[in-house]
Amino acid sequence: QVRLVESGGGSVQAGGSLRLSCAASGYAYGSNCMGWFRLSPGNEREGVATIYTGGGSTYYADSVKGRFSISQDNARNTIILQMNSLKPEDSAMYYCAAESSPRTVFDGRCYFGFGYDSWGQGTQVTVSS
Repeated sequence: QVRLVESGGGSVQAGGSLRLSCAASGYAYGSNCMGWFRLSPGNEREGVATIYTGGGSTYYADSVKGRFSISQDNARNTIILQMNSLKPEDSAMYYCAAESSPRTVFDGRCYFGFGYDSWGQGTQVTVSS
């Protein structure tokens, strides 16, 4: 059974930083797409950033490019989202997601529309102005 356990999040003032972690277990971590999505009231779920655990290639939403950074710690089967220069519009529930089946990524990108079939419980990020 795939399990994704998130940690981090919290409240911060605009311009501040937060770090989210997602520890994965229960599947063959190593050639999968994983990422972070967010959901805020009145909005649709939005892809934030993804990483291909087979090689570390990353993909970002335009809204977070240059501010957020996704990385992986393969020794701990964990992905990390470092969020800097946070804005009030970044406030949302952030969810870790994973494709439990391995895939080959030909252009180095794990697109937000891939089949992410495992989800964490979510962690709240609140940015005040």
